[in-house]
Amino acid sequence: MSDSLPQQWLFEQQRLGHALCVVLDSENEQPMRQALLKNSQFDCYLSVYSQTPLADLSEVGPFVFTFDNPHDKNINELFGRPATHWGWLASLPKGHLPKLVEHWRERLIIGQRPDQAVYRFQDARVLARALKHLPVEMHAAYLGPAASVCYWQGARWERVDNPGPGIHPVPAAPLWLQVPAPEQQAREIRRVNARRFLLAEHLDAYVKLAEHQDPDAWLRATLDQAEAWNWLAPEQLAFLLVKSLQVPAQTLTPQWQVCAGESPEEHFERVRLMANFWQGNAPL
Repeated sequence: MSDSLPQQWLFEQQRLGHALCVVLDSENEQPMRQALLKNSQFDCYLSVYSQTPLADLSEVGPFVFTFDNPHDKNINELFGRPATHWGWLASLPKGHLPKLVEHWRERLIIGQRPDQAVYRFQDARVLARALKHLPVEMHAAYLGPAASVCYWQGARWERVDNPGPGIHPVPAAPLWLQVPAPEQQAREIRRVNARRFLLAEHLDAYVKLAEHQDPDAWLRATLDQAEAWNWLAPEQLAFLLVKSLQVPAQTLTPQWQVCAGESPEEHFERVRLMANFWQGNAPL
């Protein structure tokens, strides 16, 4: 699809009788979200995070809006800046907006507590990478009720048509969670998920931290440390974030550093046991 003509996809989907919708990553698109809300009927949009464990973050989470006019000025404004990663487009049978939102709510939380993360389906980079790696027979389980999607894949607009739009159960081991992310994207995903974890589980301590230093700089430095130690599993990231939050103005003690010949797993287990001991939770 031509970089300058994503509207062709809109007109085609409309001729097929489909509803048009935009999946908006509203975290960095607050003015656009407000503009779309102002011009939408109450039954033409839904917050994906509402009615989920992430409801408190609804204001910065994804929204899905349906619209009728391919010439909508707000939608066309988005077309002019695809590199800002605002989200992507989908078409679906009319009246199926709630089904599409429920589809993504079922795929939103990855893993089990306390090792959970948020799947950022609203990011076109995540969508593009999944569709590139998934076999065609898995597209239906991934796209659900969407008949077709249109998205910016980094250099041009792409489209993928769903071979089996409808309601599909979440596979026991979703292949889209096994797609390796580019390192820069993986870092950004870790940052976003870490920030949401802190806001949801450790809000008071995170707010107190902001009284003395830049919380974003602290978070990036802590995640850089996790990367240096190769502590990238959810349990390891959560442990380092929480323990570092307890001493935000100090450096971690020398015992936290890697010992010679120690693997990341051995390093983590040693430090975890040490921390539990000093907190009186376990024998050393």
